[in-house]
Amino acid sequence: MFSIPVLIGFVLVSVLVVFAISLAILYRKVVSTNMVHIVQRGRTTMPYGTGLEGGNVYYAWPSWIPKFGVTVIKLPVSNFDLPLDGYDAYDADRVPFKVDVTAFFRIADTALAAQRVATIEELHEQLHLIVKGAVRKVLAGDKVDSIMLERAKFGAAFTDEVVEQLKQWGVEPVKSMELMDIRDGAGSQVISNIMAKKTSQIEMESRRDVAENMRAAEMAEITAKREIDIQRQQAEQAVGERTAEKDKAVGIANQLARQEVLTQEKETKERDMAVKRVEEVRTAEIERDKQVVAAEQDKQTTVIIAEGNLEAERRNAQGIQAVGEAKAAAEKAMQLAPVEAQIVLAKEIGGNVGYQQYLMTIEGIKGYVVVGSKQAEALQKADVKVIANTGKPGEGMTSVMDLFTSKGGTHLASAVEAFAQSPLGQAMVDKLINPNPAKVSNPNPDKLTDAAPSDEGASEAKTE
Repeated sequence: MFSIPVLIGFVLVSVLVVFAISLAILYRKVVSTNMVHIVQRGRTTMPYGTGLEGGNVYYAWPSWIPKFGVTVIKLPVSNFDLPLDGYDAYDADRVPFKVDVTAFFRIADTALAAQRVATIEELHEQLHLIVKGAVRKVLAGDKVDSIMLERAKFGAAFTDEVVEQLKQWGVEPVKSMELMDIRDGAGSQVISNIMAKKTSQIEMESRRDVAENMRAAEMAEITAKREIDIQRQQAEQAVGERTAEKDKAVGIANQLARQEVLTQEKETKERDMAVKRVEEVRTAEIERDKQVVAAEQDKQTTVIIAEGNLEAERRNAQGIQAVGEAKAAAEKAMQLAPVEAQIVLAKEIGGNVGYQQYLMTIEGIKGYVVVGSKQAEALQKADVKVIANTGKPGEGMTSVMDLFTSKGGTHLASAVEAFAQSPLGQAMVDKLINPNPAKVSNPNPDKLTDAAPSDEGASEAKTE
């Protein structure tokens, strides 16, 4: 636990700290951006504001506080206007009138301005005096007519007159002063008279200008009408000339076009003829190529056919040769076969007695056949008839030699008669008896008929 004296001391210290902080907060000043505070502390002077060396914060302790007390002069650094309204002025002829002038300034050197004045109101009063002196001096050197007509010139003259004086107060003009108005003073009609004069002059000049303008307008209308007529005639002439030129150009163009058309037609015909000639030449070439191809085809066909025929003939000749050779070989074989057979037969016969006996029998039969044939021919020529005398086969001819007996003759005649009873036998008998058919007749039909029964016996005898 703290003792009471300590607590009292702590409270007193706290109160002092709070009091000091409150004083600091109370007397702390922050300079706005469009102001400059000139702070004088003892023998030193320090400006505070935006962009200044001392900054824009300070403590404005009361001036009665030793060492810390300050004196403050507040000056604006923004532009400010200074109106001078209803100021009585005179021209070079001492003609009285009133003017309204407005000036525009700003403090360029705040420290210097603070040396000249203590407040901004005091600065304004001093600047009013400076402006009045400059206005009075400038207007007194010229006439009121010029002053009324050339206000801009006098505004610039006012500014030039005060520039050097303003530097001593740390102030500079922002722009030229403006001569806002000029009017009559009390009991004066000078400005009114001048304005009436100017008004009448302006009216006269206006009427003269109007008349001149009307005359000029009428002359302009006449001139314009004349120019319009001339231009119309020129236009008509130009149109006529243009029409003629156009017709001429159109005619020339038509002729040129016709010539171009004829030229194009000629070129077209020439090209058509060239195309036709090319087509004909091409057609002829195609036809020629076709004929060449056909001829080549025919040639190749002929060659192929000839080669085929030649090959066929060659093969035919080879076939004929082969056939001939085969025939020759066959004939040779056929010719050699009997010889070889006879050789083989002779060899066989020579060594085979039985076969020799067989051959002898065959040859005997051949001899009998030949003899029989000769006998038959002889019998045919001898008109021998054989009549069957028995109806039994076993009782017919038993040998050829029986033909030369009565019994054999009877049997032979019976056989012939029986053979003649058939159509084929009749025809053969007719041919043998009478080669001329017109003279063929049956000399004894009844005899042939009667002999029929005996033929059976002859046939049977032959069969036996």
